[in-house]
Amino acid sequence: MVEEAIKKAEVLIEALPYIRAFQKKIIVIKYGGSILGEEKIRKNVLQDIVFMNFMGIRPVLVHGGGPNISDRMRATGKKAEFVDGMRVTDEATLAVVEEELKKLNDVIVQELKELGVDAVGLNGKDNNLIQAVKKESKVDLGLVGQITGINSKPVIDDLEKEKIVVILPMGRGKDGNVYNVNADEATASIAVGLKAEKMVLLTNVKGIMRNPEDPHSFISTLTKEETKGLIDDKVVQKGMIPKVNACIAALEQGVKKTHIIDACLAHALLLEIFTDKGIGTEIVS
Repeated sequence: MVEEAIKKAEVLIEALPYIRAFQKKIIVIKYGGSILGEEKIRKNVLQDIVFMNFMGIRPVLVHGGGPNISDRMRATGKKAEFVDGMRVTDEATLAVVEEELKKLNDVIVQELKELGVDAVGLNGKDNNLIQAVKKESKVDLGLVGQITGINSKPVIDDLEKEKIVVILPMGRGKDGNVYNVNADEATASIAVGLKAEKMVLLTNVKGIMRNPEDPHSFISTLTKEETKGLIDDKVVQKGMIPKVNACIAALEQGVKKTHIIDACLAHALLLEIFTDKGIGTEIVS
């Protein structure tokens, strides 16, 4: 029993320099839609975020909701259509996207409050938070937006009141149109706009692997240039490409470190941020 207690104390001591280093620093976290529906995982993630908040760190959570949106569209008999991983969005689809994201946002904010913190949900289309233009593509994607800017003031105002901010990724154009924006892209833009210390993408895989079939091929640290090489060599493929590109974009615009970690591992966020070894892939400048 005493040995176990000592081990716990050692863990706290190991965390101490990180707690000190990240005081009042902003960490932007993206929580992917594919793992949002898993209640046990969600509880672990939100507990980690609450812990960070109590340690004086300022976490901002950006969430997706792809699977919920696709399920809802199937239920209404509407076919989900994707081009290069982007959802083709007409007005009816946009209404479903916003409704489902709003539902998820409300759930997350409520669960954070139940864990004893003050939390607030923000919609990216309001207060000029996420500014966008229609995304250009060889196929017309409809109301899909390319992010052009971030108004960080509403987020900073809430962070200064020690609230945890939960953002749903929608954008608005100067033309008044509301746009569906990619959640990874939104996370990177928000991290840059807030001058975040770190950006963390939570996913359902361990991180970046040289060979997805081989668990021993996991890569713990990469530079920006090495990561670009892995995309060129087709080591990084499919759904990992937008995540890695979001990390590169954030680093190129001043975010200090980016991480891709497996949220299915209990308390992955705390292990990545407060321990010497970490557990995911970190991509650095």
